[in-house]
Amino acid sequence: MTHELTTAVHTAPDGTVHLAVTGDLDFRTAPTLRAAVDQAPLLPGTTLVIDLTELEFCDSSGLTTLLAARRRAETAEARLALAGASAQLLRTFELTGLQELFTLLPASGS
Repeated sequence: MTHELTTAVHTAPDGTVHLAVTGDLDFRTAPTLRAAVDQAPLLPGTTLVIDLTELEFCDSSGLTTLLAARRRAETAEARLALAGASAQLLRTFELTGLQELFTLLPASGS
């Protein structure tokens, strides 16, 4: 069963933009994350933290969307970090070499 993807954006007082992702990130739901990243208020020097703690599934379309988020941050002269990636997703990053492209953080509150 595919779970819808939902996002929630919060900007911290220090300017860090937190984008929480819940559900499945796949071909069908990737546009939801892409739209949330495109609408995130990124300014030069700020950080976008995409919290993947509640992400249940991520396919190749999801990985492509995370790479697009990285490009969006770079274009805005901001930084991108991924927080709370599951062991399975971290393994996928390792196998594909993507761990070299992303700053990986523990889950928020860890």
